[in-house]
Amino acid sequence: MHSGFAVMSRSGRNWDDLRFFLAVARTGTLSAAAARTGTEHTTVGRRIRALEEGLGARLFHRSNLGYALTEDGANLMTVAEAMESAFLSASAAAQAGAQSVSGTVRIGAPDGFGSVFLASRMHRLTERHPGLEVEIMATARIFSLSKREADIVIGLSTPQQARVVARRLTDYRLFVYGAEAYLAAAPPITAVSDLTALPFVGYIEDMLFARELNYLGALEPAVSARLRSTNLLAQVHATLNGAGLCILPAFIAAAHPGLVPVLPGAVSLTRSFHMHIHEDHRKAAHIRAVAGFIAGEVEAAGALFAGPAV
Repeated sequence: MHSGFAVMSRSGRNWDDLRFFLAVARTGTLSAAAARTGTEHTTVGRRIRALEEGLGARLFHRSNLGYALTEDGANLMTVAEAMESAFLSASAAAQAGAQSVSGTVRIGAPDGFGSVFLASRMHRLTERHPGLEVEIMATARIFSLSKREADIVIGLSTPQQARVVARRLTDYRLFVYGAEAYLAAAPPITAVSDLTALPFVGYIEDMLFARELNYLGALEPAVSARLRSTNLLAQVHATLNGAGLCILPAFIAAAHPGLVPVLPGAVSLTRSFHMHIHEDHRKAAHIRAVAGFIAGEVEAAGALFAGPAV
């Protein structure tokens, strides 16, 4: 393939094509790349063909499963990401001196934190900055900052990816909860051993995206869930409607007065939230504004994350 220097010598002509190249390389399909770049899949395909013709190299293996990088494509990926990083760093430096905060910030967060905590608060920041738009991807999965899937990621541990700046936001506590009506009809629970006789709601263990979510495995004696979901809010509503007991973050349960903690003095877990930002973005004014707002809101809600006093 052409060397990286040859590609960079064409950067003025090819950068826009490289943007589409990166989108396809990261998503694996033309349709997903089109959604990411805000265009049509036919446009993405045309840009990829133009780039391949301009470089005289085949960049992707095409199949029914999607697009996979060839060796030449992998070589170009290194160059394209370096160019993208330089562009983002320059943009961030320019924004750092700007007076106004504007642009779009995408946050990737666990479903509970994103849907319950962030979604109810972010409007305070967007009202303060009319040019700012925030997207909250609240779902149980790992987000890749290097693939630009999000600008800010809320994780359950320190980052495993390179060139990521991280800060610990807070510890949060989890307790066993049950619906008030369910507990009134259930056998008395006076000891931890009583929990093994009752049904639990929990995660699908082989679909956990982080080991920190293996709550039931941390209990002694061990219990297993009879009703399972990958979604925390689904677990909440199942528990509210009498499906059994569930280990839930205190800040989630606090939004539902019908949930009652069970043996809070004997059974509790502690986990942590961490905020991750790619080095290329950390100086961008709009990302710094959102990151600072999240950190401030979390700090102010310390008692909410700590849960009931025991």
